[in-house]
Amino acid sequence: MRLNQEEKDMLEGKFGKATQKSMEILTTLGEIFEAENMIEVLGVQIAGVSYANLGEAGLEFLTEMAEDGKVKVLTTLNPAGMDRENWQVLGIDEEFAINQNRAIDAFAKMGIITTCSCTPYLIGNAPHYGQHIAWAESSAVCYSNSVIGARTNREGGPSALAAALTGKTPNYGYHLEKNRHGQVLVSVKAPVKGTDEFGVLGKLIGDKLVELGKKIPYITGIPSATVEELKSFCASVATYGGTALFHMEGITPEYNKYPTPDDVKFEINQKDLESTRAELIDDGLEIDFVSIGCPHASIHEIATLAKLLEGKNVKKEFWVTTARPTKKIADETGYTKIIEDAGAKFAADTCCVVAPIKGRFKGIMVDSAKACYYGRAKNKFKVKIGSIEQCVEEAIK
Repeated sequence: MRLNQEEKDMLEGKFGKATQKSMEILTTLGEIFEAENMIEVLGVQIAGVSYANLGEAGLEFLTEMAEDGKVKVLTTLNPAGMDRENWQVLGIDEEFAINQNRAIDAFAKMGIITTCSCTPYLIGNAPHYGQHIAWAESSAVCYSNSVIGARTNREGGPSALAAALTGKTPNYGYHLEKNRHGQVLVSVKAPVKGTDEFGVLGKLIGDKLVELGKKIPYITGIPSATVEELKSFCASVATYGGTALFHMEGITPEYNKYPTPDDVKFEINQKDLESTRAELIDDGLEIDFVSIGCPHASIHEIATLAKLLEGKNVKKEFWVTTARPTKKIADETGYTKIIEDAGAKFAADTCCVVAPIKGRFKGIMVDSAKACYYGRAKNKFKVKIGSIEQCVEEAIK
């Protein structure tokens, strides 16, 4: 792989140990994927932030990198394992809180913005079309590649941190034009509306892509989609299909840039959607936990929740997970007070996927197919998917 003089100097240690280690990670990655050169990135998002995922080994690595490492581009974090301001109200163990703060402090020492969100594009880490970035969280990667038209591979925690400390990433995968064309034509022959339905669609398509051994769908038959619906779809199709890029006719910016695939195709009808939804509802379900905000809730979703909860009282544990900057907007507009007066709780900069809540609840209701997946796989909950309105109805009954 060709390196310019600055990159060679980084690799030789002239910019410090952390930068040298970072360039070693990136050059090794580049060699594995046969990248010809490095490219500059304009932003980074790092995953592997929760102490539940990091453990002491991961924290030791971060501490070592923070000794002399400083980020060269705007960098934010994926959700942490707790709300740093509200962890006690959310029932987080004090020992976990101490260790989580150690991890966040190590990131901060490197100059990383310690806003922890899976929707960085909603809180200021927002690339535009064609820009090269290095993001790690699966739904954010899918959103940036597909909806924005930026370019990123799905980075691991160490490679994303390495990109942040060098401002570089190897030029392979979705950074290259030749790897961004659709591979499977998906014709949707039924109406799809709402975050829950887009999540169901994402699971259905994701499962089919795994079966076909393909990654990039070209989707037709969706006349319109909101930001919230698209972020839900991205989270689901990335979780179930490992998808980092899709094209949606008339909606995503690159849908007409590449030839439409016609050699591999399948249709989705109403019966298919209903069957897939049924897979996200467990038998014998006793719901004692409701969570909205996977991926992190937008201010529009919080406004909707405030309207639905005004004058009501929730009877079950109810979390609204969002980025802290979004939460502050909710504070200023009065949405937070309405929601908290109803008995629901805000969990800022964390979520039900990465928080240490295994064993605390029996069944969870969400509007997110991704949350269903991790509720089962990680936390051993029984799950049920529904619309935001249905989630609120369940919480107050």
